[in-house]
Amino acid sequence: MGLVSKLFAKPKKKKKKNQPATKDTSGQANDISRRFLNNDLSKNLQTILNTTGNSADIIIRQIDLADEPPIKAALVMVDGLIDDKTVNESIIHTLLNDYSLQEAVSIEKSFDYLEKKLLPITNVTSVYDWNDLFGKLLSGETIIFIDGVEKALSTSTRGGEKRAVSESKNEVSLRGPKEAFTESMRTNTSLIRSRIKNPNLWIESFQIGKVTKTDINVMYMKGIANEKIVKEVRKRLKRIDIDQVPDSGFIEQLIEEKTYTIFPTVYHTERPDIVAANLMEGKIAIIVNGSPFVLTVPALFIEFFQAADDYYASFDISTGLRFLRVLIFFISIVGPATYVAVTTYHQEMIPTLLIIAIAAQREAVPFPAYVEALLMETTFEILREAGVRLPKAVGQAVSIVGALVIGQAAIQAEIVSPAMVIVVSITAIANFATPSFSMAISTRVIRFGLMTLAAVMGFYGIITGLMMMTLHLCSLRSFGVPYMEPLAPLMIKNMGDTIIRIPLWKMKSRPKLISQKNIIRQGDNQQPRPPEDNGS
Repeated sequence: MGLVSKLFAKPKKKKKKNQPATKDTSGQANDISRRFLNNDLSKNLQTILNTTGNSADIIIRQIDLADEPPIKAALVMVDGLIDDKTVNESIIHTLLNDYSLQEAVSIEKSFDYLEKKLLPITNVTSVYDWNDLFGKLLSGETIIFIDGVEKALSTSTRGGEKRAVSESKNEVSLRGPKEAFTESMRTNTSLIRSRIKNPNLWIESFQIGKVTKTDINVMYMKGIANEKIVKEVRKRLKRIDIDQVPDSGFIEQLIEEKTYTIFPTVYHTERPDIVAANLMEGKIAIIVNGSPFVLTVPALFIEFFQAADDYYASFDISTGLRFLRVLIFFISIVGPATYVAVTTYHQEMIPTLLIIAIAAQREAVPFPAYVEALLMETTFEILREAGVRLPKAVGQAVSIVGALVIGQAAIQAEIVSPAMVIVVSITAIANFATPSFSMAISTRVIRFGLMTLAAVMGFYGIITGLMMMTLHLCSLRSFGVPYMEPLAPLMIKNMGDTIIRIPLWKMKSRPKLISQKNIIRQGDNQQPRPPEDNGS
């Protein structure tokens, strides 16, 4: 058994008296004390070097704290994960210039003095076992060893390079805050706390990933969030057994309620104002270290058609924009399918002059309408994907030029008709108008399915497909909450923030199925009024 296996081996049951020690495959006796630190400084340092493979980013600084009695110490840290200024000024400078350690009676008292009185660090804790030590060391904390002591000190010196808070690129807002989350979990939690200055904003910490040990925070408003949903979130996170968590997308897929669905049941955003608003409605935020996207649960279907600007503008404008987004959603899923059904089965539904024009355009096209639509939709998907993967400087230009050139060339080559190019172009533009990218991807998949049904059964196929989609949406749940709430089940009191958005002064209560406690969010008498007559 290798050194790492011995350090992290599970503790064995106590042996009965006179029972011989069991031997491992290497012939050495299993010793539970190997999980704990040694009182020999050199052995502890050698264990760290051996376990990390003598990695180049492991920094070891040995110093003498006192001469009489001699007190040797060592600082161990990982280059790039620590804040150099904190280590140099608050730890090394303090240790080398403090003469009170010379008066220490024993090494143990020197250790206690360091922990409780000397170090000007926010968080100083004792470490006893190797598992805890490596977890803290590789998280950016500095470990202090003292020769002759069977424990170490862990000091909070996390730092390293971090991306500055910048403007949101994926969720652009014309009005409202411009800040976006970064890859630093503590920066993300501070952006949320700066908006909700309330001690009832609780944060629970988890570590997921047997190898990466990724830090994850669960944030919710105590007294507003539903305790049953909070327990369910804890349960699903603790159930995850995986080697690595490189992004919040891994967590999203592992905590979903239903795997086989193309609709997103976990909402993700990079805007702190949206997360703060969701927390105040009783939802729960999941923050993953290293990911600029924060998850919020439970997620509702109507939530993916709402934008931050809806709450920063007047209610009538916001309502109109939401109706437009829902209309755009239907256009993006049934546009090509409707064209295929009309031109193939239901020509009598088109005005005479229009059907004659379409027939003239399609006279030289060798493919049926379904193949024509499938060909153009596939071409646009290729261009869309290429535009995302190409370098930013040329990606947009290549996408636009490619679409124009290919579309015009296809018409001149009489492979597709001009009407089909118009339908596919409108559908592609409508797809981009959906606020949520994850919901926009789902509509792209549904579109191909409805096109196939339209080619087989015409409008009957489209209606059948829409009915199946509606039944599937009504069967979905997100952490126990119906996905289509408040439309199904119908809850009139919660309809004020769905497709329509009532005035803010009328939004007195939170959604009942999400927050079952403290559902009142504002008082009465919020309605705007003209100034009172003061008799002047």
